Amino acid sequence: MSETPNDRESRWRALMALAQDGDQAAYGELLSDLFPVLRRFVMRRWPNAHDTEDVVQEILVSIHTVRQTYDRRRPFMPWLMTIAARRVADAARSRYARANETAVDVLPETFHGDAAKSDQEARDDQEALRQAMAILPAGQRQAIELIKIQGLSLNEASRVTGKSVGSLKVGIHRAVKAMRRALEGNG
Repeated sequence: MSETPNDRESRWRALMALAQDGDQAAYGELLSDLFPVLRRFVMRRWPNAHDTEDVVQEILVSIHTVRQTYDRRRPFMPWLMTIAARRVADAARSRYARANETAVDVLPETFHGDAAKSDQEARDDQEALRQAMAILPAGQRQAIELIKIQGLSLNEASRVTGKSVGSLKVGIHRAVKAMRRALEGNG
């Protein structure tokens, strides 16, 4: 007799409760059960099959990181699928940001003028941007990288860094101002 979705839900809830109590065998069994389910979930939503395993691993890392947040009184699947959907969205956002990243795209408010730049001019802009970022204090550089380059929202960047949204906004503002000054000095 095959396992019904309700049976599976009950079993996974029980395994997660045991895992939260420190039962490593139950945790291993749960992750083994989840892997093919998450793989199918990602493959239905992720257009690049060669990245599927990476995205599934990101989901598993997230589950591991936040496993203590699971409320045993609530259903397991919605908790799991929320994490999975967010990691797929993060992967898509990150991939899109990397695929479209150029000096002009990263900080468009910093560059002015001719949209028909030569390849050499575009490379020069990218190098100037790298140099301008290198002079930033670590916190400002991290804010620029997370929000402007990786495309994280302010709330997501706040969770990653532990800084408040307001602090990140100030950091971005100051970083853009400092980079603009540095780039104008190079121009």
